Amino acid sequence: MAEELANAVKEAVSVVTDPHMGVSIVEVGIVQSIAVDGSTATIVIKPTNPGCMSVTRMAAQAKQEALNVEGIDKVKIVIEGHVMADSLNEMLNKD
Repeated sequence: MAEELANAVKEAVSVVTDPHMGVSIVEVGIVQSIAVDGSTATIVIKPTNPGCMSVTRMAAQAKQEALNVEGIDKVKIVIEGHVMADSLNEMLNKD
């Protein structure tokens, strides 16, 4: 079940594109991993540039798309490899 939900989340976030490349964040490798535990999805995002100004928008869109997946009630975003990762993670995961 968790693997099926993870695949559904991956498919859902595939509609989010990198604004500079116009390519899915899944296809370009910005989404590093997706894990599902119960009804919570954890999406690890690593931008191609450690100073990427678009990572917040991409992460917020990915979170919203994942929340639209039936069976997912909570989404945790983990941004890695960005100069402001700690602040961005805190902001994106406020409940």
